[in-house]
Amino acid sequence: MLPQADVPVEAVRELAAKEGVCTRPLFRRVVDTATGEVATVSLPCQSTRDSQCPSCAKRARALRVQQCSAGWHLEQEPEIAPASSDDEDDQDDDGESDTAADERATRSTRRRDDVPDLPRVPQEDRTLGRVFEGNDGKVYRPSMFITLTLPGYGRILPGKGFPSDPTRYDYRRAALDALHFSKLLDRWFQNLRRCAGYKVQYFGAVEAQRRLAPHFHVATRGAIPRKVIKDVTKATYVSIWWPAMDEPKYVAELPCWDGMDYLDPHTGIPLKTWGAAMEELERDPDARPAHIVRFGKQVDAKGLIAGTPDTDRTVRYLTKYLTKALAETYANDDHVEHAYDVHMDRLWNEVRFLPCSRDCANWLRYGIQPRTVGPGLEPGWCPSKAHSREHLGLGGRGVLVSRGWSGKTLAGHRADRSEVVRQALKEAGMEMATADRMAAQVVDENGNARFEWAAVIPGTGTKAHLLMATILERRRWREDYERARALRVAKGPPVDNSFGNSASQRR
Repeated sequence: MLPQADVPVEAVRELAAKEGVCTRPLFRRVVDTATGEVATVSLPCQSTRDSQCPSCAKRARALRVQQCSAGWHLEQEPEIAPASSDDEDDQDDDGESDTAADERATRSTRRRDDVPDLPRVPQEDRTLGRVFEGNDGKVYRPSMFITLTLPGYGRILPGKGFPSDPTRYDYRRAALDALHFSKLLDRWFQNLRRCAGYKVQYFGAVEAQRRLAPHFHVATRGAIPRKVIKDVTKATYVSIWWPAMDEPKYVAELPCWDGMDYLDPHTGIPLKTWGAAMEELERDPDARPAHIVRFGKQVDAKGLIAGTPDTDRTVRYLTKYLTKALAETYANDDHVEHAYDVHMDRLWNEVRFLPCSRDCANWLRYGIQPRTVGPGLEPGWCPSKAHSREHLGLGGRGVLVSRGWSGKTLAGHRADRSEVVRQALKEAGMEMATADRMAAQVVDENGNARFEWAAVIPGTGTKAHLLMATILERRRWREDYERARALRVAKGPPVDNSFGNSASQRR
C-alpha cells in the first residue's frame, strides 16, 4: 500500500463512487470499554444529492423507489406508522396548515368569488381504492398518477427553458409561487380528500420544469375521476395574508439593531413589529392578500394497474430527479446556454430578497421586523435554503408521503432492505458485518454503555487510507452476500433480488 502522504484522495473517492461506497463518510473511533479494543468506523453521510455523494444519493433514491412501489396498490388497509423525526419527508395532511391558521387570524376563510366551490361528499373511513371487475372476470384496483404545474409567467423559447423577452417575464410572481408551492400542495391534498370521499394516500416528488418552475408528480392510491382531479386543481388556491411587500423600503442603507429592536437608519425610530403589522392588516377593510398561489391549467392524470410495465416505468420516472436540487436538474444538459444561466440568476435575485416566512430577515427590507428578532439579521442572508441559488425558492420537502401510504416509515423500509441480506447470510451460516454490535444502546454487565464513540478528523493521507479500507470491507461484504445467494439458489427458491445486486445498498 502507498505511504499515507502519497495516497491520492480524489482517486480513492472516484473508486468509492464506482464501488457504491460513500465518498465523504464520517469517521468515528469506537472504544469497547469491556475489552479495550479500539476500532475506526466509517458512517455514510446519507446525502440525497448526487452532486455531494453519488453513492448515498443512489441508495436514497432506491429506497424511495421501494417506498413508492410498496404503497401504491395495496389490497389491505395498512397500519398507520407513527411519525418519526428520522423521516423528515413524510407527512400527513389531516391537520390544518400554518397558512389556514394565518388566514383565520387575519381574514375570513370564505372562498373567493373567482374560484368555483368544491363539493362536499360523504367521507368513507378507508385508504384503499375501489375494486372494478373487467369483462374478462378479473378484478382490478387501479390507482392514479397525476402531474400538477404552476401557471405561465411569460413566453418561454421552445426547448430552451428561458424567456424570449426577459423584460416581460414575471420573475417576482414566479419566485413567490415557488416560495409558497408547498402550501398550495398541502391545500390541494386537503381538497382532494374532501372531494374523493376517502382518505387519499399519496407519494409525490417536487421537480423542476425546464423553465425552473417547480411542478409536482404524485402517485395516489385508488381511482379518482379525472373530472374531480381537474375541478379540485382549478378550485385550489392559497391566499398569503402578509403585510404588503411590493416595494422595498431599505436597499442601500439597512435597519440597525439596538439590542431590542431594528431601527430606521435615518430617524432611529424602531421599525413596525410583526404583530403590529398584522393587526393593521386585520383592521383594514380594503386589505388584499400579499400574494395568491394557484396551479396552472395543465393537469395530467392517468390510471395505472399494479404489476404492469407502465407502472414500473412510472415509478422510475416519478423518482428520476430526487438526487438533484431544483437548479441542478438541467445543469449538465448539453442544451444549456448562457441565457439559461442569466435566467436562473434573475429568478434567484428575486427569491433571495423576498420573505420566505414570518421569521425571514428579508422583512427588514420592507420596514417590518420579523416575528422573531435578534442581532445579525440582514436582508438577502436568510438562512433558509429556499433563498439559495441551488433551490430557487423551494425550501420545503422534495418528497411528500402520507403516513398511511405503505404502513411503514422510511426507516422501516430501510430495515426491510437490510433484512433481505441478513436472512440470506443467516441461511448460509454467515453473520452480517455491521456496526450495530457497537451501537450506543449496547450495555455492559453493569448496565453502562459498553461502547464510547468519538469523532475522528483524519489528515489527507489518513482519510484516503480509511476510505480505502471501507471500500475493501464493502467488497468483502458483497462477496459474502453473493456467495450466500449462490448457496440459497442451490438449496431452493432464489433470494428476492428486486432491490438490485449491490449488497452495499443494503448495509
